[in-house]
Amino acid sequence: MRKLLPLLSSNHAGGRSALTCRYRCGDACFHEVPNTSDNEYAGDIIAGALSRRSMMRTAAVVTVATAAGGAVLTQNAPSAQAAAVPATDGISHGGHGGSGSADGARGLRFTPVAPNTADQVTVPAGYAQNVVIRWGEPILRGAPAFNADKQTAAAQAGQFGYNNDFLSLLPLREHGRQVLVANHEYTDEVLMFKGYDAANPTREQVEIAWAAHGLSVVVVQEERRSGKLTPVSRHYLNRRLTATSVFRLTGPAAGSDLLKTSADPTGTKVLGTLNNCAGGTTPWGTTLHGEENFNQYFANGTSATDKRYGLGTGATERKWERFDKRFDAAQEPNESHRFGWVVELDPYDPDSTPRKRTALGRFKHEAAQPRLTRDGRPVVYMGDDERFDYFYKFVSSKRMKKGNSRSAREHNLTLLDEGTLYVAKLTGDSPAAEIDGTGKLPNDGEFDGSGVWIPLATGDVSHVEGMTAEEVYVFTRLAGDKVGATKMDRPEDVEPSPRTGRVYVALTNNTDRGKAGKAGADEANPRNLNKHGQILELAEHWDDPSADGFAWRLFLVAGDPEDPATYFAGYPKETVSPISCPDNVAFDPHGNLWISTDGAQLGSHDGLFGVATLGERRGELKQFLTVPKGAETCGPIIQDRRVIVAVQHPGEIDGATVEKPASVWPDGPGRIVRPSVVAVYRKDGRDIGV
Repeated sequence: MRKLLPLLSSNHAGGRSALTCRYRCGDACFHEVPNTSDNEYAGDIIAGALSRRSMMRTAAVVTVATAAGGAVLTQNAPSAQAAAVPATDGISHGGHGGSGSADGARGLRFTPVAPNTADQVTVPAGYAQNVVIRWGEPILRGAPAFNADKQTAAAQAGQFGYNNDFLSLLPLREHGRQVLVANHEYTDEVLMFKGYDAANPTREQVEIAWAAHGLSVVVVQEERRSGKLTPVSRHYLNRRLTATSVFRLTGPAAGSDLLKTSADPTGTKVLGTLNNCAGGTTPWGTTLHGEENFNQYFANGTSATDKRYGLGTGATERKWERFDKRFDAAQEPNESHRFGWVVELDPYDPDSTPRKRTALGRFKHEAAQPRLTRDGRPVVYMGDDERFDYFYKFVSSKRMKKGNSRSAREHNLTLLDEGTLYVAKLTGDSPAAEIDGTGKLPNDGEFDGSGVWIPLATGDVSHVEGMTAEEVYVFTRLAGDKVGATKMDRPEDVEPSPRTGRVYVALTNNTDRGKAGKAGADEANPRNLNKHGQILELAEHWDDPSADGFAWRLFLVAGDPEDPATYFAGYPKETVSPISCPDNVAFDPHGNLWISTDGAQLGSHDGLFGVATLGERRGELKQFLTVPKGAETCGPIIQDRRVIVAVQHPGEIDGATVEKPASVWPDGPGRIVRPSVVAVYRKDGRDIGV
């Protein structure tokens, strides 16, 4: 019998330390849930005795009768069709473990890392690793070497930022080189500055923190024989974008009165990007960056919309409002409206101004990952990382132009400014009585159902009664409330499969579900007090992601495999690794889904896991690595010959300071703890997991 490690002590939801909650999201889980709407829930709107097996195992077309919810099976309804999610990809669940390779699905043939609490990055036997780049390493010309005792804002503005999260690697026409783009989600001042006084930060400390936020672009060099990556300092493409860099607001809400401030009466020019979490890489060679917990940076919020977005009524943790009035909502009530967007960056043009795309809506964007329709229009999937908030998509009205000509690139940089923004409503197909909040499977053997994408706005046309289009884009959460979107368990990263087109959504956890006065379990969110999370699998018509109907099911219900309230796509649970709190997701070249975790509740450090999505081993999940004490696994990239992860907030344990570190990673005792990017590769130089 598997023996898990004792639960790590934590008073905070999801297994995070109080220090993480304090600096990463402003103690969001200790504040009242912002969504107090009385939307219907997926389990409350069952449309008769729908047969799950007939829906999921046939080629029947799914449609949804109304935006309010009744799902029915019908033929010849192309305006709302969705491909059914096949139950087993053509292979019965009984075939698991039959004729496949004894050591795993292709791409996952490694010895799983056991749950552990080692203060290091632990990788499988036969694998090696290197730290690609650390917080503070110089990447721009003139930037000095990192010195924690003599750090300045000017130095930090030329150095790799803090708390790396989302990563993207793009090709470069230079031998053995690629372009690495990284998000820097937030700063943890008590781990950055000796003798830090949280009640009285200095201007220099605040300006260093401003410079440590944002984005980094840095060219990396591959060591061909090993897979090791190293930064190319002072390359002409290297770039830092910070909390004071210039960004443009574009799209249908740009110039709105809701976005104008005393410093920017045009409503089109923003200083900075904040709390960039996950993101996406576009087919036209740009990167997308989601502004997530931006609310925590703004003091003295009092309006109803401030509350819906989680702005506090008093001072902020970092006290930035003391040094710049734009962070004081009482003085600049519209400044916070200029954050919470998806940012698009062109890494190949170091002189370009990044753009905040208002057509994609404003909320706590965890990620934004596009795919193309058959006729070449981008569709972007997005999660709003909050308890009981929603899942969205945007369908562009423009087609991508192929090639790298100047005209093609200029055209493609307009693709995310015109189109339709939608929010998801999911309906379960099991009777409500079978969804009892324990995670017990309903009688049909799966948590599944159908859904509809409800349009919110197209250009300057609102589809939400009582709201203008500008209001829909700026207060997208309110629009979702009004149309009755399904409240989810913190929808975070989203990834469409490049092989099947199915969309996978990481739902991290929601320990408020089922509490007094809060929404109870439904078929898409089937556990009350949900501390482990789940992965949702969604299938639209595979060649028409612009369709307004879909089928869905839970691919994984996370936790200890020995717990009956877990599910691994029907795969035998005695052979899978335990997993808790899925956060970021990515695909490898073989079609396997890789999942990083944040705040795991099973006693082990957070890690990275691979799981087969196709064939007889569908649901086989194996742990590939764990990260050091206090750290979170972020930004996974899975290439043929290497795995890259961002190790975020190492040593972020309650009571830790620069003087009393809780971790010695990555440089050993006596050195300051530094968030870093790590590459992992096979010692024999062969491909990962084959």
